[in-house]
Amino acid sequence: MSQSPDIFWFLPTSGDTRYLGKSDFGRPPTNAYMREIAVTAERLGYDGLLIPTGSSCQDPWVTAASLISETSRIKLLVALRTSIMGPTASARQAATLDQALGGRLLLNVVPGGDAAELAADGVFLDHDARYEAADEFLTVWRQILSSDAPYSYAGKHLRVENARNFYPPVQRPYPPLYFGGSSPAAHDLAAKHVDAYLTWGEPPAAVAQKIADVRARAARQGRTVRFGVRLHVIARETEAEAWAEADRLISRLTDEDIAAAQANYAKMDSVGQARMAALHGGQRERLVVGPNLWAGVGLVRGGAGTALVGAPEQIAERLREYQELGVDTFVLSGYPHLEESIRFAELVFPLLGKAAVTQRGNQTGGAFDIRVTRQAAAS
Repeated sequence: MSQSPDIFWFLPTSGDTRYLGKSDFGRPPTNAYMREIAVTAERLGYDGLLIPTGSSCQDPWVTAASLISETSRIKLLVALRTSIMGPTASARQAATLDQALGGRLLLNVVPGGDAAELAADGVFLDHDARYEAADEFLTVWRQILSSDAPYSYAGKHLRVENARNFYPPVQRPYPPLYFGGSSPAAHDLAAKHVDAYLTWGEPPAAVAQKIADVRARAARQGRTVRFGVRLHVIARETEAEAWAEADRLISRLTDEDIAAAQANYAKMDSVGQARMAALHGGQRERLVVGPNLWAGVGLVRGGAGTALVGAPEQIAERLREYQELGVDTFVLSGYPHLEESIRFAELVFPLLGKAAVTQRGNQTGGAFDIRVTRQAAAS
């Protein structure tokens, strides 16, 4: 068996639901609900939590801070917004939060892929300019966390004079940097700066090409990069049940819902978003894009739009296929996120070499059944 991968779960800080599209089962992203998911994920044995970012999300840094005393082991993957944050102040934030978490902070570098959202935040950079700015940001950010000496920098987008960080993070030289992007500019950024490159869940052949490209670019920089995949999951005891659940998840979507969402995503300059949309083309009959790989989530959800759908053994086999390409981390989610975190851990964790979270063969859950089971075993 392949080495057990790191399995992260997801905090739905823009809200949760049982159905995509219009739903009477929406759950607001209250801090109490986020804490409930985080505590559950830690108890189950997940290795980390992705806290997303965007104008429709609760602030990821405040959310992460609210989980300091609620968790003790699980790592928190928090957005580092290079277009709307400053490198020196965010370095101090990262160091402070990593101290408070006892070395459990991870950073997800996000230059931003939605020009309209960036404009609302006062940022008017085109795609490649955002990556130029991100390169300068990370150059400054990494340097001032790697050394306590004053540091000055003058670039096209940023200038700092005698910048310093006085209180270092627990993780040295800095908390690990994660990042996902599909354009050549994004691959260059990954090769130069980040520790782990994440791709959305494309078919394995496409993921292999991206990994090979980032790996080659990193080698030219004298660096190595780890790899991860961001996916949704719909795991059920049987394959038929899983596909029925996938159909149910999008059963309330109208053609108008899909058309409106796809028109909005088409306005973005994100190469990764365009690749997600191309998998299905907005058409319900094109949603199965590989063995157990389903693109239905991407009909109306931006970002990660594919899910692994199937019985536990099938899900584990698909994940191992990604592992064979060099992937060591999976960032997963499912609707609704609380219940699906439990279901996935119960069904799939043992198949991935992670600790089982359920008991088997000794009781059925009734108040007196354990005594019957023990008596039968003793006789």
